[in-house]
Amino acid sequence: MMCASGAANADADDGYLYDSGSLSTAQIMGDACAVCHVKWPRPRHPIGLLADGGEVYGCDDCAGIAASHAARTLEHALVAH
Repeated sequence: MMCASGAANADADDGYLYDSGSLSTAQIMGDACAVCHVKWPRPRHPIGLLADGGEVYGCDDCAGIAASHAARTLEHALVAH
């Protein structure tokens, strides 16, 4: 479960802050995608952070969706100004 985009953690430049209570141990350890739980191939794309600063990883498909969402959110923010 994602908590917030660009949350207060300064290290989360365009990722999300994930609630570790809603993730499995494999997802927290980076052995499974934080979104869809796929374990193979091992997720390699950082897509967010845990509250303790640890990174969460996504598979190719989920990382692409997250990047697309972040780009649209930034575009909307720029248009609003």
